[in-house]
Amino acid sequence: MQFFSRLSPVRAYQDLRRFFGARQPYELGFLLLAMIVTTFFVYAFAREGGGTEEYRPDIIYVEQYRLDRTDAEIVAQQKIDGAAKAKLLAERRRLELERQASFKRLDDKLKSVGL
Repeated sequence: MQFFSRLSPVRAYQDLRRFFGARQPYELGFLLLAMIVTTFFVYAFAREGGGTEEYRPDIIYVEQYRLDRTDAEIVAQQKIDGAAKAKLLAERRRLELERQASFKRLDDKLKSVGL
C-alpha cells in the first residue's frame, strides 16, 4: 500500500509549497488575477441562474362538441367565441403597441445622446 502513503495531506502541502516557491512573483500575480476573474464569472453566472422559474407548458384544452348539433347552434357558438376572440386580440394588440411605444421612447433617448 505504498500508493496511499503518498496521498498524505502533509506531503501535498509540501509539494504545493515547493511549487509556489519555484515561481517568479509575476507568475503568482497572474495566478491570483486568473483566480479572481474566474471566481467573478462563476459567481455572476450562479447568481443570474438562481432566479429562473420552473417551466410550465401552456395546456390548451379542446372542447368536445356533440355530433348532432344543428347549424344554428354552431353559428350561435361561433358568435359567442368570436366576441371573446376579438376581445383577446384587441388586448394583445394594445400590449404590442405599448411595447412598441416604449422601444420608440428608448430609441429616441438613445438618438438624443448620439447612439
